[in-house]
Amino acid sequence: MIILGISGFEGAIPFKKAHWPNLEEREYRISQGHDSAAALFIEGKLIAAAAEERFSRKKHTGDFPIGAISYCLAEGGIALSDVDEIAHSFDFAPHRAVYSFDPVTAALFRDVYSREAVRAQVARYLDGYAADRVRHVDHHLAHAASAYFCSGWEECLVFVVDGMGEMQSATIYHARNGQLERLKEMPARDSIGILYSTVTLHLGFDFNADEYKIMGLAPYGNPARFRSFFEQAVELCEDGTVRIPLLRMNRTRDERENHLATRKCLTEHLIKPRHPNEEIRDEHRDVAASLQECLDRVMLHICKHFGARTGLRRLALAGGVALNCTANGKLVQSGIFDEIFVQPAAGDDGSALGAAAFRAAQNGCVHNTRIPGPFYGPAYSHAQIEEALKEFDSRTEVHSFANLSDTCAHAARLIANGRVVGWYRGRMEFGPRALGHRSIVADPGHPEMRDRINAMVKMREAFRPFAPAVTLREVDKWFDVPAHAEFPYMITTVDVRREHRSGLPAITHVDGSARVQTVSPSDNREFHALLEAVGKTTGREMVLNTSFNVKGQPIVNTPREAIETFLNTGIEFLFLEDTLVARRSREKRGQADGSIGDPVGVGADHEARLN
Repeated sequence: MIILGISGFEGAIPFKKAHWPNLEEREYRISQGHDSAAALFIEGKLIAAAAEERFSRKKHTGDFPIGAISYCLAEGGIALSDVDEIAHSFDFAPHRAVYSFDPVTAALFRDVYSREAVRAQVARYLDGYAADRVRHVDHHLAHAASAYFCSGWEECLVFVVDGMGEMQSATIYHARNGQLERLKEMPARDSIGILYSTVTLHLGFDFNADEYKIMGLAPYGNPARFRSFFEQAVELCEDGTVRIPLLRMNRTRDERENHLATRKCLTEHLIKPRHPNEEIRDEHRDVAASLQECLDRVMLHICKHFGARTGLRRLALAGGVALNCTANGKLVQSGIFDEIFVQPAAGDDGSALGAAAFRAAQNGCVHNTRIPGPFYGPAYSHAQIEEALKEFDSRTEVHSFANLSDTCAHAARLIANGRVVGWYRGRMEFGPRALGHRSIVADPGHPEMRDRINAMVKMREAFRPFAPAVTLREVDKWFDVPAHAEFPYMITTVDVRREHRSGLPAITHVDGSARVQTVSPSDNREFHALLEAVGKTTGREMVLNTSFNVKGQPIVNTPREAIETFLNTGIEFLFLEDTLVARRSREKRGQADGSIGDPVGVGADHEARLN
């Protein structure tokens, strides 16, 4: 059976702009259906998955994922007519009555959320694909399926936590024997995800997009300063749920739509809202610290209760809040569970995968296997890379290496010499993290590297940390974790060993933590080869690893995008598979010169520019 999962609501923001004009642009992200994506299952096996933003180049887009769908079909070698069904990762149909009491919300349901609206969109983009072959999966059920059926576990606890699904904000499932039994559901009016996003907006960042920035800002602050506010705002209940009076203040349609009463309370009883261009002060850092502490407390409370209630020692997580690496790290450190799995595309892009996996399971055809590195996006051929290079011939010098070993040896020397390197090869990652296929890498031991990359390459806020990628065999040498502890998705924060913090300034956050990625030869062979080569030159099988993009831009997809981003940033060298690209020196522009180093070392002209 062939099933195509999709996510997103293309009409959500246009509808909001039509009915709530004159809002700040940031406020239009207080809506559903962002991060649209597509995922393809053939006979129960995941074949391809990608977010639409990588094709449209519109970050966090909720547009119908026609680019991602086209890619998935091509990767699977099938035509649209071969697809048995399309599964959408929302199903608002059971909640029609809730939307019917107000003409605006009734129109929102009819024009954006209804099954009819989704099916009409499918028919419009996909040449009349039959409406009776479009299925709809409850949003949290889709998230839960994405976690369970990618965990490789027969039985586990599944915790889905995000801003909201259709009407819920968190759901607990007992997964076993290919089934998901719902144990508890928490309503959107008590959403820790919505509270976190609302405070994110209050601090001058984007709702439903910049929550990870608050996570990065939090270690700079003092959580005690506003602890009492958040303890009153979020009540922990004896049944393992939470109650959030601060969100329950929103009673009218407009208050619920834009969290106006909550935001007024934040202004009057917490701090004044920060304008996006305003300086970040101690009060903002302290609010971020208190908010993160609150989230950590909520996650531990819920998981501890339902872990004890079920006796289960394995936990699978999904939903946007599951991307909070600090909270995940606290869960790991708590010892509540023996094993924790976080689905690497835990946000709404991953719900496309979950919708397809759930429908495959319902049809008796799904392989519950642990997802390796989530490399389910496009790869590009040597010919396609050559074509892209020709377009920039006057601005670049290139050198091709004979094999991966030579490529890694040369890249390792550049990294050891303090150079910032673009590393592009293989299939693109699915999910928000670059895990060694669309990455910018550098030496984590250079003191100025973090500030340099933030300012000249990523063009982003200086307070945001970078993550280390390290071989599985060395992870416990540098980080305070057990030997061979696996963190393959860069989705959990751990402590850098105290004796190594001063020697790893580029990846050690202000609190001594790091968002670590472990790399093994079985799951990520080529990136592992690079880390081994780096180890021979620096003594550490580790690099600083950040996504290959700049602020506001999705991670690069095509070779052309990689070259263009390289040329427009402070990235110094780019590896496209086994081809090294550097900027053509001014005196050589207009001339043919391929002397970027030599196969055994850095060429003389190159060496001069390295030192």
